Amino acid sequence: MTDTAKLSVAGKDVENAVISGTVGPDVIDIRKLYAQTGMFTYDPGFTSTASCDSAITYIDGDEGVLLHRGYPIGQLAEQSSFMETCYLLLNGELPSGDELTKFEYTISRHTMLHEQLATFYRGFRRDAHPMAVMCGVVGALSAFYQDSADVSDPMQRMIASHRLIAKMPTIAAMAYKYSIGQPFMHPKNDLSYTGNFLRMTFGVPAEEYEVNPIVEKAMDRIFILHADHEQNASTSTVRLAGSSGANPFACIAAGIACLWGPAHGGANEAALNMLREIGTPDKIPHYIERAKDKNDPFRLMGFGHRVYKNYDPRATVMQKTVREVFASLNVTDPVFETALRLEEIALSDPYFIEKKLFPNVDFYSGIILSAIGFPTTMFTALFALARTVGWVAQWNEMISDPAQKIGRPRQLYTGATERDYVPVAAR
Repeated sequence: MTDTAKLSVAGKDVENAVISGTVGPDVIDIRKLYAQTGMFTYDPGFTSTASCDSAITYIDGDEGVLLHRGYPIGQLAEQSSFMETCYLLLNGELPSGDELTKFEYTISRHTMLHEQLATFYRGFRRDAHPMAVMCGVVGALSAFYQDSADVSDPMQRMIASHRLIAKMPTIAAMAYKYSIGQPFMHPKNDLSYTGNFLRMTFGVPAEEYEVNPIVEKAMDRIFILHADHEQNASTSTVRLAGSSGANPFACIAAGIACLWGPAHGGANEAALNMLREIGTPDKIPHYIERAKDKNDPFRLMGFGHRVYKNYDPRATVMQKTVREVFASLNVTDPVFETALRLEEIALSDPYFIEKKLFPNVDFYSGIILSAIGFPTTMFTALFALARTVGWVAQWNEMISDPAQKIGRPRQLYTGATERDYVPVAAR
């Protein structure tokens, strides 16, 4: 027997089905609520609304759990690769050896951009933010790859997905190269996905680029940890844009635009800027006291999380990776020393423990990216690169769902009631 939830409105009782997922909280099916009562629910930010059903990612913020297709994020980051994680998110299962080899080959053969897009880059100012460039270029892909725009065709959807995953590192690397006035580096198919990106970003034509395996592994972990995160703002944006049947490249460009917001994709940049403001380890006690003062605007960035009320499971992996990268690159910058000391103090301070303000993935990823050599303006672009696979997996799942309708949230109207127009001379 299906459970139901009873709602009493103006003396009338209505019942709605209670639906259970595999794990996580049950949901009340309110799709017929307006027809039953003439009322909508009011949920700004949709924080208590399940906008879809999905089999891709599961989060339990209270317990600090993040699963991709059932696999814990820690296991994937430690034992898997980004390419394997991409296959998992897209297809639902981990690949066999042959399937992974074929997938990696397919992605490596889609990494180049149409040559005319190099001219497109030159239409941007040199100081344009990389996210502005990525929004424009990804949206422009729809003009170049019209053979994969029929979203009703599963094969075309998969081709578009492969193209987006493959081309995003090239697009991001070219945005960086353009900003510093260096020539674009073409992809090299004998390198790994992540190694190829590092070479396109930091290599120059005049000399051979040698990929640092520790840095390559760190970047691969960062990509895995940012690959998908359930129905966040940018993923919801991609789903909403896709619900109209929009071009897949346009949908991902919409996701990039949403991710650009400082409340979403800019957290690691904010954390690094905070560390630079603190400056040296001896100043940490002063800033911790400021963080505890409710009347002081200073806040510790990179601590706590909107979803995770326990330790961010992604931060556990990054905590180890920070030390590996620092040791490999012989990092001596006081900012990094400050980060390690701040982490140590915050993890032992009763105030932060009580409020569960643990270091999150953004605290560590910004430090690592800076140590590798990325400017802060590239941080969100790297986030978009990694999240592309999550976006296309969620988009594919939504398009494949026969019950999916075009997104159309309702509102609580608080404006003027109907009134008559008054000619300007009489106002």
